[in-house]
Amino acid sequence: MKTDVEELTPTRVKLTVEVPFDELKPNLDKAYKEISQQVRIKGFRPGKVPAPLIDKYVGRGAVLQEAVNDALPELYGRAVEESEIFVLGQPDVEVTELEDGTQFAFTAEVDIRPKFEVPDYDGLEVVVEDAEVTDEQVGETIDNLRERFASLTGAERAAEEGDFATIDLVARIDGEEIEDASTAGYSYEVGSNSAIEGLDEAITGLAAGEDKTFTGTLVGGEHAGEEAEITVTVQSVKVKNLPDLDDEFAQLASEFDTIEELREDVRVRLGRQVKLQQLSEARDKALEALLEKVDIPLPEKVVEEEIGRRNQQLEQQLQMAGMTRDDYLKEEEKTAEEFDTEVADAARLAVKGGFVLDQLAVQEELGVENEELSEYVVSQAMQMGVQPQQLAEYLTQNNQLPAIVSEVLRSKALNLVVEHVTVKDESGNEIDVDAVQRELNGETAEAEDAAEEAADTQAEGGPKEEAPEETAEAAAEEAPAAEAADEQDAKGKDA
Repeated sequence: MKTDVEELTPTRVKLTVEVPFDELKPNLDKAYKEISQQVRIKGFRPGKVPAPLIDKYVGRGAVLQEAVNDALPELYGRAVEESEIFVLGQPDVEVTELEDGTQFAFTAEVDIRPKFEVPDYDGLEVVVEDAEVTDEQVGETIDNLRERFASLTGAERAAEEGDFATIDLVARIDGEEIEDASTAGYSYEVGSNSAIEGLDEAITGLAAGEDKTFTGTLVGGEHAGEEAEITVTVQSVKVKNLPDLDDEFAQLASEFDTIEELREDVRVRLGRQVKLQQLSEARDKALEALLEKVDIPLPEKVVEEEIGRRNQQLEQQLQMAGMTRDDYLKEEEKTAEEFDTEVADAARLAVKGGFVLDQLAVQEELGVENEELSEYVVSQAMQMGVQPQQLAEYLTQNNQLPAIVSEVLRSKALNLVVEHVTVKDESGNEIDVDAVQRELNGETAEAEDAAEEAADTQAEGGPKEEAPEETAEAAAEEAPAAEAADEQDAKGKDA
């Protein structure tokens, strides 16, 4: 087989492949066998019709076409491998020559990853936010916890902002009630602006048994976006009571005995969160700094596919949230043109980042071990709330393993970049990314010292006792103090 490569653009090539006809023999035999199973010729059982009769009754051309269709995927794959190009997406294939018994040729136009070398990334410096936990953040977290343990008591007065009112809603268009926009016994927090526009103003000042009619735009159902006359009737008004910020509350909401212990635990856990955010920011900015040093062309078709994927993902998220695209743009205070530009820019950056990390993995001869794949699958399964074995079977059955390998390789390549980048916080302090990662994974300086001491002891011929390894999963087993309130979410609503 002979393959010529013509560069149409830096990101698209045309392969011209010439194949000796003899190489099609296995495919021709397979074609005759399959067609023999399908045709019905008197005197011959299915699968036993000889080739000359198939040529006579079906046609040699049909057999050749079947053989070519069967051979093309493998021949194209061999041509790509021999040409040492990194193809992207599906090729546009055209059979250019098919002479029975002599020659077979085809062309394939396909997008490719541009050829380039990742420049030296030693000496890059990035700045991330300080990993600081303020008293205000601690206080806000504890206040949120108090909200979860709040109780409601009846109030013999008109509704005010912050109250919870039990209401009935009836929506009408041209005097006809809209059933899917009406409800009864709905508990609503006055002032939350979480329902139909104008509802908060209508409820404010109403006491139990009173009602008010206003005009509003329906946000869901068959008549979403239409104007309707909405009557709200207040059944009851209740006041939210927050628990006192004392030791009794700490014991109710957590495993701690005092409010000071609860505060300290919240501070520690917030500290872990901001350090995780700091590490994530360091990775993002390290990649951004590297991409600024690389100028490569991008295949427009690949970029368009990435734009389409991002838009589809957004549409799914909006649908789940019960929002329209217009609602989202209004909330983000963006025009459609501004949003499309942002998506396109992000898509181009993502495609470029993928190319650079892929090439870096090649240059640094990075590989993926089975253990690394297993760790990735377990991590993803935990995030998705499914069993690792179930996810692994799905990935295998849907041929997703190559994509997972690519994802792990890119992550390893980015880790390599971060190792060579100087990371500082906004206060000018240099951050040891490895040390922070070990700390978050549950490793401590004491554990490291113990490991070194054990190694020294073994080197001297002493007892060789293996210490249990502390993992990130073990360190993460303790839920935040605030999570202790999960069992109390439904309590205390009516006193």
